[in-house]
Amino acid sequence: MRIVALQSSPNRDGLTAGLAAAALRGAASLGTETELIHLNDHPVNLCRACGDGWGQCRRKEDCIQKDEDDFYALREKLIAADGVIFATPVYFWDLSESARTFLDRLRRSEWPRRQESAFYGKPFIGIAAAGGSGTGSPRAVKCLEDYLNWIPFSPVAFLPVSRQNKDLQLAAAERAGQFMAEQLRGRPR
Repeated sequence: MRIVALQSSPNRDGLTAGLAAAALRGAASLGTETELIHLNDHPVNLCRACGDGWGQCRRKEDCIQKDEDDFYALREKLIAADGVIFATPVYFWDLSESARTFLDRLRRSEWPRRQESAFYGKPFIGIAAAGGSGTGSPRAVKCLEDYLNWIPFSPVAFLPVSRQNKDLQLAAAERAGQFMAEQLRGRPR
């Protein structure tokens, strides 16, 4: 069993990365193989909305940018995982730009075949971490939920985090990762 976390903060030692690592720690406590991916280490281009706006990603699981960036390599890591953790910092009460870019491409490539998507029913944990003022995390986690429901992943937990509740939510993230691993143990592959 394998759980992958995709965190989209440029700060590898900050709150967002720490929350993703806590969730993975919880999963690993049950012997689950884990991987933390720092999204900002991987170039992912904006969707070009080619053709009539849907391009070849609507007709087949392919993109005109397939060999130009790391999108497909990251997508394959998520497909190979049994569960996924998405962690984003909150920027302007929303997802980070790198998270939005990746999820725009993923949604566009998966939505036309929702029922046949490799992500259909795949469990996920959504984390939105607001530093600074500490505001906007509930709205950002709702945006994350909207993206992932279109693809369509299956939610396990949502964690809106602020600097004011970070200690509470770090413990919750670890327990959420453990809970996901427990759920996956009982699920046929």
